[in-house]
Amino acid sequence: MHETGGRPAGARSVLLAEVAQATQRLADAGVPSPRHDAEELAAWVHGVKRGQLHLVPDADFDARYWEAIARREAREPLQHITGLAYFRYLELQVGPGVFVPRPETESVVEWAIGAVRAMDVVEPLIVDLCSGSGAIALALAQEVPRSRVHAVELDEGALKWTRKNVEGSRVVLHAGDALTALPELNGQVDLVISNPPYIPLTEWEYVAPEARDHDPQLALFSGEDGLDCIRGIERTAQRLLRPGGVVVVEHADTQGGQVPWIFTEERGWADAADHPDLNNRPRFATARRVAR
Repeated sequence: MHETGGRPAGARSVLLAEVAQATQRLADAGVPSPRHDAEELAAWVHGVKRGQLHLVPDADFDARYWEAIARREAREPLQHITGLAYFRYLELQVGPGVFVPRPETESVVEWAIGAVRAMDVVEPLIVDLCSGSGAIALALAQEVPRSRVHAVELDEGALKWTRKNVEGSRVVLHAGDALTALPELNGQVDLVISNPPYIPLTEWEYVAPEARDHDPQLALFSGEDGLDCIRGIERTAQRLLRPGGVVVVEHADTQGGQVPWIFTEERGWADAADHPDLNNRPRFATARRVAR
């Protein structure tokens, strides 16, 4: 009989068998991506990549895996358990107190990078409002090499994580309110970008437990219709941007018909439009500042 790593050929490893059980437990708990999360946690606990789980010897199975699964089963975010979130080409430190970056926001950054490159500005000046973990600011600093990127975050709980993530980067972090931030940059900025809070207070009960119970409330909810902060972002962008500068604001997929109307011609905007994410749902609005 041939053996592989102490097992008969073709036999399933202990870890893979446990991952299969964990997947079922997470599925029963309503976790949206049960197999992915079960495998990610197995890889994290055992210090390997997901594609290497089958190489973990049976004797090395770590029972702490089931502690991690129990936390995810209770709908604690995967990223809070591992302490890491992945965003574009970045590995970010996250945990309680900071909004966990979502894949949908990657398409917002993708559009922003294209817009900045199309400006043909040597050293574009970029401001990220409501920065949270710093994901957007860091991605732009990394992928637009000569950009000058400023990140603004108000919440002290989130700032603890922003500071960790931007340390050693070119991002300049400011502790402050997005609505009054950076008056010294008025009229000079090429791009204002934000993933602000945008969930209506009336939608609280429909928010996924991972966000509702673990993301900071300040990063989620924004007035009765969810658009209070975006209205404030419009005023800040209007103040910061140079003529020809661009604003990019993420919003809920149910707000696609509303957000572009905040950036009106009467208030000095042109080309206000909505854009879909990778799932073809309305995800972010953009507008161009014009001279008045």
